[in-house]
Amino acid sequence: MQTQEEIYRHLRDLRNELGVVSGRYGEISDGEIVMMMSPVPMHAYIARSIARQLDAQLPPPLGAFENADTDDAALGKLRIPDVLVVPEDAMKSVDPLDPHEISLAVEIVSRSNPNTDYVDKVADYPAMGIPHYLIIDPRDGTARHHWQIATQNGHPAYLNQVSYSFGDKIRIGDWTIDTADLPRYSDDQRPA
Repeated sequence: MQTQEEIYRHLRDLRNELGVVSGRYGEISDGEIVMMMSPVPMHAYIARSIARQLDAQLPPPLGAFENADTDDAALGKLRIPDVLVVPEDAMKSVDPLDPHEISLAVEIVSRSNPNTDYVDKVADYPAMGIPHYLIIDPRDGTARHHWQIATQNGHPAYLNQVSYSFGDKIRIGDWTIDTADLPRYSDDQRPA
C-alpha cells in the first residue's frame, strides 16, 4: 500500500505532465489534482497591486512574489498562492517552496470557485504552517485575514480572523495593504 507521500509524488508528476500539455498547472489537495481556470486580467491586476504594496514595505531578505508552487509532501498538498511573502533566496529553487518559509499567502477569489479559497485553503494553509492567510474577494469587495495557528479538533486551524471591505487598510504585522483602489468584478463594464 502506498503512503500518502508516495501518492502525492505520483500526483505531482502527473500534474507536471498535464501542465506541459495544457500550459496550466493545477494544485493538489486531498488526493486530487485541482485544475484551475485561467484567471481574468483583473485577478492578475489585483495580485500585482498587492505584491507591489508589500514589496515597498518588506525588509530584506523578504520579497512579495506571485504564483509560485509551495508543497508539503507529507500532507500531500501543493498550492499556488496568488501572492506570497517569502525570503528572496527561496525563490531561486526549481522545486516547490517550503511552506514554512512563507510569511503570508494571499488569494484573490475567482468568480467561478470561491470555496477553494474560503474552505479548502483555510484548512490547507494552517496545516502547511503558513502563519498569515489573506483572502481578497473582488466579487463583493471584501477581504478576510486569518492568523494564529493552533490545533482544533485534532487539526491545525487559524484561531483569528478579521473581515474588511474594499477601502479599508489591512494591517498584517508591520505591513499594510490599502484596498481603496482595488477593483471589483462588477466594475468591469466590458461586454461579456
